Amino acid sequence: QLIESGGGLVQTGESLSLACASSRTSFNSDAMAWFRQAPGKEREFVASISWSGRTTYYADSVQGRFTISRDKAKKLTSLQMDALEPEDTAVYYCAADLDTYFTPTDYRSESKYDTWGQGTQVTVSS
Repeated sequence: QLIESGGGLVQTGESLSLACASSRTSFNSDAMAWFRQAPGKEREFVASISWSGRTTYYADSVQGRFTISRDKAKKLTSLQMDALEPEDTAVYYCAADLDTYFTPTDYRSESKYDTWGQGTQVTVSS
């Protein structure tokens, strides 16, 4: 129900934009998030956005470089990634769940999301 696109190979300092297409009927009520998993590491939170789009959250490592947004008409969630670094190399996953009584901690928690995409590879070369 979630399909990511936009991954690829870029050089340090370049930009990339990821998109997550949702077929969930609850999209307009969903919290949406991006997580990533680097080789040999656990999956980690990157960014999330509330159902209304008015509230966003970012991991400290991407704050100021990444921007999450959503388009309700197109049922898309985007992640604009600027000033990419080799440390951003990972498989990026889109996640969704109904945005009911989410706390700020919940928006960052992998366990709160019940629907996941297959992931898209982002590789940043130095």
